[in-house]
Amino acid sequence: MIQVGGRGRTFTIRGPAPGRQRPLVLVLHGNNPGGDGARMMRELTTFEQQAAARGFAIAYPDGVDGSWADGRGVTSADEAGVDDVAFLAALIEWSADRYGTSADRNIVAGISNGAFMAHRFALEASERVAVLAAVAGGLPADLSDVRPTHAVSALLIHGTADRISPIDGGYSRRRGPDGELRGRTLSLAETAERWRTIDRCAAGPGTTYRTDLSSRTDSTAGVGGTRVTTWTVFGGGHSWPGAPSGDWEPTSQEFDAAEEICRFAEPLLVGAAARQL
Repeated sequence: MIQVGGRGRTFTIRGPAPGRQRPLVLVLHGNNPGGDGARMMRELTTFEQQAAARGFAIAYPDGVDGSWADGRGVTSADEAGVDDVAFLAALIEWSADRYGTSADRNIVAGISNGAFMAHRFALEASERVAVLAAVAGGLPADLSDVRPTHAVSALLIHGTADRISPIDGGYSRRRGPDGELRGRTLSLAETAERWRTIDRCAAGPGTTYRTDLSSRTDSTAGVGGTRVTTWTVFGGGHSWPGAPSGDWEPTSQEFDAAEEICRFAEPLLVGAAARQL
């Protein structure tokens, strides 16, 4: 546990293999009022195996009341004024002090509310984050004008049949006190364009590779060699590709999202000095 903003914040962490300044992978759960989101991410994803194979450290932080203050203004954490950017930054510092992990070549990955939070952290703490991975969560519209200080590579994965966080963007299901719409997020295409603009990639989305089950588009290189990749999952729901299938949401088994996130990130773990904008 660490103290941040007067709150005791908890997390589960596995240290890295021996080596100098290994990256830390922050894995952010979705909105889960039951408070067991971090445990679910450990069980539903293969990050443990992927990180171990690469010598990465990995942390599963716990959101306040099972949620993250992701900037949309609709979660319990947002409404309580929780500073989750400060928490995640403090966790990176704690890991660097305890395990010697990197201060500026880290990965933040999440799904749903965790994906929105991953966008926010990558924008507001870009010097610490080399790679962002967002599954089933576009960039919160209220953060679209935030100007990070450093370029960040981004892997954006979204299903075409996601009804909770539609691939075309939209508003939160949690309305305001007078029934007003709020918490808008950008579409996958708009989110990718924003990150390509931030990273100063060449105009246009890049090169597309298509299978019967999905389509992946890779940008050209931006500042510091950063990349932006979108991965559209045909018929995919509000789910983590590669997780056990269930009746609640269509879940792609074409690829393992944790494996692909680590594979995408490995050559892009560039220090802050090379990514400065």
